[in-house]
Amino acid sequence: MPKVTLVDRGRVRADRGYVIDGASMASANDPSPEHERIEFVVWNAVIEAGGTTYLWDTGVPSDAADAWPAPLYGAFEAYDADDHSLEGDLEAAGYDIADVDAVVMSHLHLDHAGNLDAFAGTGTPVYVHREELGFAFLSAHTDEGSIAYLASDFDGDLNWNVINRHRHTLADGFELLHLPGHTPGLLGARVDTDDGTLLIAGDECYVDANYAEGAPLGPGLLWSEPDWRESLETLREIQRRTDAEVLYGHDLDRFERLADRY
Repeated sequence: MPKVTLVDRGRVRADRGYVIDGASMASANDPSPEHERIEFVVWNAVIEAGGTTYLWDTGVPSDAADAWPAPLYGAFEAYDADDHSLEGDLEAAGYDIADVDAVVMSHLHLDHAGNLDAFAGTGTPVYVHREELGFAFLSAHTDEGSIAYLASDFDGDLNWNVINRHRHTLADGFELLHLPGHTPGLLGARVDTDDGTLLIAGDECYVDANYAEGAPLGPGLLWSEPDWRESLETLREIQRRTDAEVLYGHDLDRFERLADRY
């Protein structure tokens, strides 16, 4: 059975309104709501399955304060990024970067693809959905798309392995799921372990309110709300059938609870 190890990659501070639509909206009853800035986790995972060691995402770069556009860093402050490196955090989890046989990119936003250049020129397979790859390059090189993609993260000598379908099996017990909504090509996963099924929702659901209450992401983080809602129901149906634990993209409490198990 696959083995999952969760890797803590640091924290980001951001307004709760970015991740829960309407969280800070004024109303007649509450004309001046308080803005709450909370901590979100950044994580990667190492998944050993079918004799292959996969790295899930590559996280925030150590130089995020300098590398990210100032407005984005101001909104999503990766304040401890310089205390975290991909190599160091993998080592703390018991792995070397040389142990990684393949990389799975849930999507190519700058807080998930920040160290992808560590695999440039190595021939290491990098799995990504076709819809994500095209949208990322469009966004990074034109005025269309999203500002959350940096060409420097992924426009290099990388061995892209393109996923075309809504489901793709990488190994027995390790299946990728296309979950469009946050981005066109977001990938999640179902991983069947000895401790039960882990359902990786990733940034389809930043926090528990997105999943449990069906509260959409804030408009700046939502490429398509109809697609997002359809992807949410896909996850919920799998969870109902498997009694899976659901791992969100940035929920600190959920990550810390699951990190004790995986």
